[in-house]
Amino acid sequence: MPDSAHTSPGKADLKSPRGALKIFLGYAPGVGKTFQMLEEAHRRKRRGQDVVIGVIDPKDRDETREEIASLEVIPLNAKGEMNVPEILKRHPGVVLIDDIHHTNASGSERPKRWQDVEILLCEGINVLATLGVTNLESLNAHIRDITGLTIPDTVPDQILHSAEEIELVDLTPRALLNRLDRGAVFKKGTEPELLPLYREGNLNALREIAMREAAGRVDEDLFAYRKNKNIEKPWATNDRVMICIAPNRNSLRLIRKGWRVGQRLRGEVVAVHVEESNLSEQEAKILKDDFALAERLGIKTVTLRGNVAAQLIKYAKDNSVTQLLLGHPERTKMQEVLRANLVSELARALRTVDITLVAAEVEAPAKH
Repeated sequence: MPDSAHTSPGKADLKSPRGALKIFLGYAPGVGKTFQMLEEAHRRKRRGQDVVIGVIDPKDRDETREEIASLEVIPLNAKGEMNVPEILKRHPGVVLIDDIHHTNASGSERPKRWQDVEILLCEGINVLATLGVTNLESLNAHIRDITGLTIPDTVPDQILHSAEEIELVDLTPRALLNRLDRGAVFKKGTEPELLPLYREGNLNALREIAMREAAGRVDEDLFAYRKNKNIEKPWATNDRVMICIAPNRNSLRLIRKGWRVGQRLRGEVVAVHVEESNLSEQEAKILKDDFALAERLGIKTVTLRGNVAAQLIKYAKDNSVTQLLLGHPERTKMQEVLRANLVSELARALRTVDITLVAAEVEAPAKH
C-alpha cells in the first residue's frame, strides 16, 4: 500500500490550497469581536467542521470563558504565545486567533502574531481572527491625531485586504461606554493607557473609520467581480466624483465645486491631473496650490502621465467614476477647440458617466 494511504484524515498534503482568513473587525476593545468569533466557531462546529482555539484572551469576561469551555484549546507555548508547531501538527480545519495585531514575546520565532497566521494559512488551515481598526498600520498617525494615543501593535493593511471575508462587529459608543462603566470591558484598574480612547467623540470617529474600512472592502469585492465579468458600467452603489484639474486660474473654483458635489451626493471625490509635458513655473505653482486646497478639503489627488483623454477615460473606468467635472477652457479660440474635442471624446467613451463643465469665474468689468 502506498505511503499516502497512511496519512491521517485531517492532515493536508503538499497540494493543499491556502487557507481562508476571516477577520472580525471592530473599532475599539469591548465591542464584542471575540464573542462574535466564538459564536461563529460554535456554528461551524455544529455543522461538523473541525474547530480549535489557537489563542484567545478572555480578558476576565465570564461570557467569553463560557463560550471557550466547549471548544478544544491548543495549549500555549513556554513563552505564553500561540503554539504554531502544535497547531500545524494537529492541523484542524479552522483555528481561532484573537488579537492578530499582537506582538509576540521576545525570542519568539516570529515577532508578530499576524506572521504566525501567515504560516497557518500557507499550510491550508482556515483562520478566524479578531482585529481592531486602530491597529491598522496606515491609520496609525490618524488614530494618534484623534485620540492622542500611539498604538504600538500594528498590522500591515494587506492583512485586512487579503482576508477572504471581513465582518464588522458594531456597538454604539453609548452602549460601549455603558459596558466600560459596568467593568465588562476591562477589570477596574487595568488597561489605563487605553482609557483616553473611551471618550464619546473619539469612539464616534473610530466607529466611522471602521465602517469605511469595511465598506471599502465591499467596494474591492464589487470591483473584482465587475472586472471578472467584464462589466464596464458602474453600479450605483456609491457615487464617485472625479475632478479633472488643469493648472489655470479657475482650477481652485473647480476643486471647490467638485467637493460640494461630492458632499451633496455623499460620494468619494478624487482630483486627477494629467501631465502631457513639462509645466511652466507659473503652472507648477498653480498646481501646487490646487493640491494644497484638495488636501485641506480631504480630497485624494492623483497625477497621471500621457494623453489626457486616454488617461482620464482609463482612470474613470478603472475606478467606477459616476460624476466627472471639467473646467471651461480659457479664453483663446484654440483652447476652446481642444476642450470641445476632449469633452466629445470623454462623452463617447464614458456613456454611463455624468460629465459637467464648470463655469469659469466671471471677471468684473473694467472701470472707465
